[in-house]
This record gives sequence, structure tokens and C-alpha cells, in this order.
Amino acid sequence: MPQLDFSNPLMLSKLVWLLIIFGLLYFVLKNYALPQVAAVLDERAARIAADLDAARDAQAAGEAAMAELRAATAAARSEAQAAVASAIAEANAKATAEAEAINRRLDAQVAEAESRVRAARDSAMGALREVALDTTQAMLGRLRVHAPANDVAAAVDRAAGGRG
Repeated sequence: MPQLDFSNPLMLSKLVWLLIIFGLLYFVLKNYALPQVAAVLDERAARIAADLDAARDAQAAGEAAMAELRAATAAARSEAQAAVASAIAEANAKATAEAEAINRRLDAQVAEAESRVRAARDSAMGALREVALDTTQAMLGRLRVHAPANDVAAAVDRAAGGRG
């Protein structure tokens, strides 16, 4: 290769200039360009680390808020269930009290109706006894049978007692 012919005198000057330019470029990059790049990279790494720390803090705060929300939800749910249970118990107690009051009132009405029925039955039986006694005496009179009133009344009472 003719480019690498070291016997050529121009080749030695090319090498010297190559070393000078390379050294100068190395010096400029080392002292000026690379420190700025390193500073940008360090700043970027610091910003990323700060963002990661902030994200971890935000995640911890979010988890704490979520735990607090769950606890508040559970407390509200249990409070609501207690309120519903209390309302149901109160409604049941009220319904039981009302049912007892209605039952007492109905029992009183039934007792009153039974006493009225008994009174009406007794009245009707008394009237029926009188009618039966009158009818019996009328029949005996038509048959021209004479019987004492006490015997007729006793016979009517016996006949009424057997049916009643």
C-alpha cells in the first residue's frame, strides 16, 4: 500500500501532524467538551433519581391514601349496616307493639261480641220458652187436656234443656 510507505519522507511529517492533531483534539475534548457532557449526564442522572424518589413517595402516599379510603369505606359500610340493623329492629319492635295493640283491641271486640251474642241468645231462648209454653198450653187447651201450669213449664224446660 502506498499510503503506508514509511520510506517516503512525507510520511514522517504526516505522522507528526497526525499525532499533533490527535493530541490537540484529545486535549480539547478532555478539557472542554467531555466535562460538559459529563455534567449534563450527571444532571440528568440526578434528575432521574429525584424523579424516581418522587415517584416512590407518590406511590407510598397513594397506597396510604388507598388504605385510608378502604378503612373509611369499611367503617362507613359497618356504620350503614348497624344503622340498617337498628332501623329493622326498631321497625320490628314497632310492628310487634302495634300487632299486640291490635290483638288486644280485637280480643276486646271479640269478647264484647260474644257477650252480646250470649245476651241475644239468652233473650231469644227466654222468648222461645214463653212461646213454647204458650203454644203448649194452647195445644193442651185444644185437646181439652187440663194440666197444671207448673207441670207444663217443667216439661217445656226439660224439652228446651235437651236441645239447647
